[in-house]
Amino acid sequence: MTLWLVQTFSNKRILSALCLAGMIGCFLITTPNVKAQTVGTPTGDQIQRKIGPSGLPLPRFVSFRSSKVNMRAGPGSRYPIQWIYQRRRLPVEIIDEFDTWRQIRDWQGTTGWVHQSMLKGQRSMMITGTVRTIYDDPEANSRPVVQAEAGVIGELESCNVDDWCQVEINDISGWLQRSSLYGSYQGEIFD
Repeated sequence: MTLWLVQTFSNKRILSALCLAGMIGCFLITTPNVKAQTVGTPTGDQIQRKIGPSGLPLPRFVSFRSSKVNMRAGPGSRYPIQWIYQRRRLPVEIIDEFDTWRQIRDWQGTTGWVHQSMLKGQRSMMITGTVRTIYDDPEANSRPVVQAEAGVIGELESCNVDDWCQVEINDISGWLQRSSLYGSYQGEIFD
């Protein structure tokens, strides 16, 4: 029996001993250790972020480049396909990197590996929960612009300190509370 292991192991010595002892058959792929970096936010807060082998922070949000993306069990085309996504611009998190492969996590918490060519850095968002109102300004008593159902995907343009994000869906731009979308971290500020 062969056991395919695709993770970074904190205690590689024990795993190596098991493999050498023949207790399990192993094919081990480890990812390089990532460095930690402290970065400041516009509010002056300090956030400890890991920096992956690509030099980019982990985790981070990206979106699908294609309308058909295969999620694999490991970082390579020899690994079986676990899931086929059919939603271009779907936001996902990159949580790990190995060579040209990125381990992603979707809005439901499903993880797997995708080739980097299927991802783009342009931010997108997906409406979560129920029907959500998008407002003209970043405040709940502002004029409603449109309502969007759960699962609708749009562009994520910016997020402010008050947890409002500017979004664009089918050329309609407005503001949505961060808690109503998937695609931005709590407290993340960008524009």
